[in-house]
Amino acid sequence: MNGSRSVPLPEVSLPGGESSTLGSRIMARPDVHVWCVALDVDAAELQRLRTTLSRAEAARADRFVRQRDAEHFITARGALRTLLGCYLEVPPGEVAFRYGAHGKPVLAEEFAQRELRFNLSHSHGLALLALARREVGIDIEFLNRKVEHEQIATRFFSASECAELLALPHAQRSDGFFRCWTRKEAYIKALGEGLSHPLADFDVTLAPGVPARLVATRRDPAETARWEMVDLTPRPGYVGALAVEVEAVPPATPLLLW
Repeated sequence: MNGSRSVPLPEVSLPGGESSTLGSRIMARPDVHVWCVALDVDAAELQRLRTTLSRAEAARADRFVRQRDAEHFITARGALRTLLGCYLEVPPGEVAFRYGAHGKPVLAEEFAQRELRFNLSHSHGLALLALARREVGIDIEFLNRKVEHEQIATRFFSASECAELLALPHAQRSDGFFRCWTRKEAYIKALGEGLSHPLADFDVTLAPGVPARLVATRRDPAETARWEMVDLTPRPGYVGALAVEVEAVPPATPLLLW
């Protein structure tokens, strides 16, 4: 990105104002906004959102086996397009994307000068959308107590994370698992690598009361200074995390000796 990376995001008004079914902003900094969207909408809103999709997106929606999954995809993608349209000041249907090597969508070249980054995650009927002036990743998970937390942690988490999780009292392990999972997912999504980046190759905090943070990375130890993490609680029964690139610090004026 060129120029100052702390340029604030514009204030936007959603169609329908405060009564909009697109949701509400749950976190805002000058250059980072997070929106929460309920994916179960009425038939009229679903049809409206479908009209914003591209042909490829509509075809993808039609390939879902379960109707509810198709409807949630339409709502999430339509909400993303509507929000981006508000920020870019273009109709939702004119928002265009290109995709990274691992499938992460970014705005097409014609919008590159706006320096807007975004990320989307959804779980169990609720979506979070993050927008920023620098790289950003977001994840949301429904607190499903039936998940085999320890088995999944042993398979995917780092050795230090597993040890920290198992050191928690049994009643706290489920929440600790989801804190860890969402922070790790947000980070790899911000990188644009998804699960091609091994989850065991880096460590995040997970203990109760400890702020979200990238603790260590094996690939490049300097990465820990590049990213900030934020916990999100969009609704009771859900946990979320945001990973955002730390604002670049201008280099100090060099000392001239002669």
